[in-house]
Amino acid sequence: MTFLHSFEPGGVERVALRLVRHWRAAGVDAPLFVGRQTGPMREEFADIAFDVPRQPRRSQAGWETLWMILTLPAAIRRLRPDILFVAGSTYTIVAVMMRLLLGRRCPPIVVKISNDLARRDLPVIPRFFWRAWLRIQARCARFWVVMDESMLPELPGVMARRSRVVHDPAIELDRIVTAPRVADGGPRRFVAIGRMVAQKHFALLLRAFAKAVRPGETLTILGDGAERTALEALAGELGIAGQVQFAGHVPDAAARLAEFDALLMSSRYEGIPAAIIEALAAGLAVVTTDCGRGVHGLLGEGRFGVIVPQDEAALAAAIRAPTPMADRAEVRAFLERFTIDRSAQLYLNVFAEAAIEQRVVPQTAEWATPLAR
Repeated sequence: MTFLHSFEPGGVERVALRLVRHWRAAGVDAPLFVGRQTGPMREEFADIAFDVPRQPRRSQAGWETLWMILTLPAAIRRLRPDILFVAGSTYTIVAVMMRLLLGRRCPPIVVKISNDLARRDLPVIPRFFWRAWLRIQARCARFWVVMDESMLPELPGVMARRSRVVHDPAIELDRIVTAPRVADGGPRRFVAIGRMVAQKHFALLLRAFAKAVRPGETLTILGDGAERTALEALAGELGIAGQVQFAGHVPDAAARLAEFDALLMSSRYEGIPAAIIEALAAGLAVVTTDCGRGVHGLLGEGRFGVIVPQDEAALAAAIRAPTPMADRAEVRAFLERFTIDRSAQLYLNVFAEAAIEQRVVPQTAEWATPLAR
């Protein structure tokens, strides 16, 4: 059973919906519980049936995590899933609460770690509390899934001992471009993808782009969010409004990547960003800030793209410089592990392992304490 807040755009939600679709096509009983049935991705995934609770009089968009905690237990009791799949790190608090509220009646939990756990972007005191929270949530799940081996060193001890690697199922095999891209000599076309929230730090990207941009070059941002109005105003202040297009939510952003030359990413922290996988598959050059071990793994420690500090000048210099293109044969061999056909089956293997272990050693393993008391 997978649970999501809504159909609002997000990398975690998109991958989860694609997995549910794939599992069902393979004949797997894969229930989906959604807190509210609204959001731009609803039409894109109109073929997927889902359960939704009776809606409150006022929209729960501002308190969707609490709403999920209040409504999910009844769905679990009714549907009695063998496994509860937590599709991303933002949903881990819900998993912790399910263990507390349901106790022994809570099905085994498998959590996909979707964000950087080190969080070096945090100041010292908030990072202390972040690590304390990690120790608490570490005991709520039967298994913790990381999306690339590069994330393993960041795991706390309990998570590391219960970890499995399932690469992010971000692409289909037929989307991996085999031939190298040939520059046409014209102005470069840059693209950025993501929700316009603080994590993505698009303000840093705009300031760096303003320093580096040459005549005729453009930046297209695919995505929407709370910061869009402020970012549009910032582009105007920087004098680059005519060269930056805010395209809003795009149903299948990966399908548009062939229109561009390079992907830019300016995030404060990331796990294994699907946008980089999609860009590499489409043959784009990649420039990103150092936002976690995941991007180092995805870019082969710099072989497949450019990684710079989270610094305006460094990012501007990387944008201005010619972006090297990686060897396509090496990139394809690397990307084949991130296909949905491969990863969807690996997830099923992890689920089966968790369900079997639950029957053999219920409530006796390290993962079961102290939340199950």
